[in-house]
Parts: sequence; structure tokens; C-alpha cells
Amino acid sequence: MTVDTPTLVLLGSLGSDRSMWSQQIRELSKLFRVIAIDHRGHGDSAAIPGPCTVNDLAGDVLTLLDFLDVDRFHVAGLSLGGAVAQWLAVHHPDRIQSIALLCTAARFGEPQGWVDRTATVQRDGVGAVVDAVVARWITPALTERDPRLVATLRKMVLATDGESYAACCDALSAFDLRADLGRIGCPALVAAGDQDPSTPPELVREIADGIEDARWEILSPAAHLPTVELPGRVTALLRDHVLSSSGSTAYMADRTAAYDAGMRRRREVLGDAHVDRSVAGTTDFTAPFQDFITRTAWGDVWTRPGLDETQRRLLTIAVLTALGNDGELDMHLRAALRAGVPSDLIAEVLLHTAIYAGVPKSNHAFALGKAALADLAKPT
Repeated sequence: MTVDTPTLVLLGSLGSDRSMWSQQIRELSKLFRVIAIDHRGHGDSAAIPGPCTVNDLAGDVLTLLDFLDVDRFHVAGLSLGGAVAQWLAVHHPDRIQSIALLCTAARFGEPQGWVDRTATVQRDGVGAVVDAVVARWITPALTERDPRLVATLRKMVLATDGESYAACCDALSAFDLRADLGRIGCPALVAAGDQDPSTPPELVREIADGIEDARWEILSPAAHLPTVELPGRVTALLRDHVLSSSGSTAYMADRTAAYDAGMRRRREVLGDAHVDRSVAGTTDFTAPFQDFITRTAWGDVWTRPGLDETQRRLLTIAVLTALGNDGELDMHLRAALRAGVPSDLIAEVLLHTAIYAGVPKSNHAFALGKAALADLAKPT
């Protein structure tokens, strides 16, 4: 890391500790100086007796960063951490380079709900709310298939100091930053879990609508803790957001160049009509995958000099035949024939594939090729 390395501060949910960011920390630390902070009474942070506000929690963050000699930083906050991040961006804009707000709100519902939770925890401890909290953190499907994760999350909540948990509930009951969202002027990423019962997408969307030019994302399938449920997706979002907000023009230029080169190659191999249909059918859900295959499969592998175009086409046809991937195989067979690859050469590849991948698969590929030849022979 150098003095120019961006600093990314991670702030977690009520009842969590830094381990909720463990997969993001591992990957993002390769690019940034990552500082994951536990709220007071959470994880390894000491409890501070008495009530607190979001202002106080933000003060804890700034005190630590001042001690670490960090002036300007990027901040990503989830739920309670998102409230703290919003407060920092409004009241200390000179220190915030960008903000990422995940599964959070500018106001967390009616105060009475938090008052009731505070009373429950003060009377019975965090054990009285742990099951309800974890049930909101991850989707029912993940809960059912990963009981070990559920146990880990329960342990995390139960390790939280009860008085500190209650104090943070009080802080959220009084938090309302809706009127100040327009004062956030740094680059902003706002994301919601599609199955989050705590901060549903329509509530999180209020933040994106209130911050000028904020990037809006819905994470699916995800509940309140997508850092655990969709770690790769969250990591990629934070990585790209911080790099683009840091003025990392070389990185963004490389991504753009790879995408443009990949799109050119993709059109050369598959034809404009097919690619236009794929692009037109892109949704928010499929966009990351379309970007990925265009930059990597087409912009990297298909443009390498080791094999010529015909060799790559024939190798692709052989592999898809062996895998029995009908849709991709039919597409590449037709694209190869339209591009002028001799049909007898394709037949030789399919014959050779039959020896090593099985006669039925090559027989099926021959049938697809026969149909493609017949279609291409029809007058247009």
C-alpha cells in the first residue's frame, strides 16, 4: 500500500461485529486500506455506559480515524452503519470521498418499535431478540440450507453487550436524516436486499432518490445482510464504486477498453443480430453477467493471439458438443457456418469428438448442424 491507496471504512449492522464483512475485507484489502470498525459494545469495541445517538457513534469513528491519522476516506455502512455513514457525509463532507449505503434508511420506521426493543433487551438481554434478528438477516432459503451460518450469526448477536445494544436502539429511534439527504454531495452507492424485511427496497430507495446522481442497486436473493448472503456481488459493487470514486481513471479506462474490445469480438463471432438481441434483453439482474462475459470471455480469451478464429470456433463447438449444451452449441454452429467455416471441417471435429465424448452427443450435434445448413440454404 502507498500513501495514495484509498482508505475504505466499513460500518456494520446493529448486533454485528466486523466478521460480517470478512469476505469483503479479504478481497478489498488487496486494493485498499480497509478499516472495519465495531460499534461501541459490539465485537472488540468497549462498551460505553449510558445512552448514545448516531452523532455519538459517528464521533467514535472519527476518533479512531484521527488516531490512525486518516483524513479522507470512503465509507460503506449497512443498517446502523449506514445511518452513521449518512451522518458523516452530511456533517463532515470534507472527509468523505464516497459513500456506500447498504440495507439502511434515512429513518428506521416509527420510534415506538425501537423503544419497545430497547425495553425488551434491557429487561431480558439480547437473547430475547436474537432469533428475530437473525431471521431478518438472511433469507429463509439460506436459513434452511445453512444451519451452521445461522448458529454463527446467533453467536455474533449474543456476544453483543446488552446495554450497548439497547443504547443503539435508542439512537435509531431518534434518527431522521431525510431532510438532509440532498446535502450529501459525494459519489453514492445505495443498495437494498430484495427480501429484506427490516429495510425493504422501497424504504432504501428513498435514500437513492434523495441523493443526487446516486447509483441504485437491488441485491437478489438477499435479506438484511447481503455481505454474508451475496459476498461476491457486494465486494464487486464496493470495489468498483471506490475505484471509480477515487479517480482511478486507469482502472476504469482498462475496463472500458476491455468491454469495447470484447463487444467488437462478440459481434464478429456471433453476428450483430444475436448480440443486439442479448443487449436488448439485458436487465438489472443480468447486467453484471453481460458485462463480465463481454470483458473476460470476449475481450480477453477470444482476442488472445494463441489460436486463430477458426480454431477457436472449432474448439468451442467440440467442447459444447462434449458438454451437451444445446443452446450454445446451436448458436456457435450457425455462427461458424455464417462466417464461412467449411461444413466438412465442422463434420471432422464432430466425428473426432464422438470418439472421446460419446457418439450420442456428436450424433445430436450433427443433427443441429444439418438443421443449420438447411436453414442457411433457404432463400432469404
